[in-house]
Formats: sequence, structure tokens, C-alpha cells
Amino acid sequence: MTLAACALSALLALARTAATSPPLSTESRPADEPRGQPPSGRLLDQRTDEIGALLRCPVCQGLSVADSPSTMARNMKAEVREKLAAGYDQEQILADFERSYGEFVRLEPPMRGVNWLVWFGPAGMLLAGGAVVVWALRRPPRPGEEKAAPAPQRDPDPPSRDTVPADPRLAAAVRRVRVLAYGWPDGTSPKERS
Repeated sequence: MTLAACALSALLALARTAATSPPLSTESRPADEPRGQPPSGRLLDQRTDEIGALLRCPVCQGLSVADSPSTMARNMKAEVREKLAAGYDQEQILADFERSYGEFVRLEPPMRGVNWLVWFGPAGMLLAGGAVVVWALRRPPRPGEEKAAPAPQRDPDPPSRDTVPADPRLAAAVRRVRVLAYGWPDGTSPKERS
């Protein structure tokens, strides 16, 4: 069998599968029947905003569907409104969006599976870091380990503004800075000249 014949038979098999499969619905619907009474008016708007605040916008990703200005978010919010008006409750709507977009669509992922790490991982790491610090501070010094070196003592007689370093190149640089900073001719102070 040639390569062209293999490709043609694969295309025919794909076409046959597509022709016999049921048509895909363009509108996603929750799997079960509505559980409650559909709200209306202000309550419908309020519930739409509440549920929209729990869903992440796939375009903006840092914003909820209720806060995002994108067209995708507006479409998702309209879909939430339609489902609420049909009588679906919050969990049914969130589950439907989760089936369509994955668990990432929820701004607050449910505490199950690996999500426990998302919820409690930072607190666990903070506690572990605190335990390490406490252990390090309470640990007795090992034999042969020196205590911290004493701080170096300050020179009781620090050099004055008029002092020039012994290194000739450094002394020339200091004199240039004095000319620029203080306006002293040749970088020598008035005390040195008198």
C-alpha cells in the first residue's frame, strides 16, 4: 500500500466517523435538571454578579468574569444569567463551566486533590521556615565553633579633611576631588597653606 493510499483511507475513516457521530451542541447545558426556582429582577442581577465573581475570565486571567471588560467575559456572564433564569443553582453552573473550561476557571479552586497544596502549602512553608529559624537560634554551639567575632573597634583619631593618603595616585585623586568639591586651589586646604 502506498503512502497516498494510506492517507486516503485515513481520511475516509475520519469522514465516516464524523458522519456517524451525533452532532455537537453549540450551547453547553448542565448535566442535570434545574434544582431551584429561577430568580428574576434585581435578585437575578445580584446572583449573576455573585456567580460571575467566582469565575475566572479566560482572556484576562487575573480578573473575574464580573470584573472583566472582555467580550468572552460578557458572554460567560450572559450564559450564567441564562442558566440562573432557567433555574440552575450556583454549584450546577460552576460545575458546567468547570467541565467546559477546566478547574482553572474557578477563582477559588475547591479543596480536593492537589488543590490542598494551593490552600495550605504557603502556611506550611511559613511554619517550616519559622521552625528552622527557632532551631538555629536555640541550638547550642558545637565544640570548636567560635562565637561571633567582636566588632572592630573604631579608630579613636579618624583622619581629618586635610589628611592626604600616603599612596601618590590616591593622593592626586583626593586633591582633584577637593578642587571640584571645595574649590581649593591645588586641592590643599586653607589651613595647610597658612
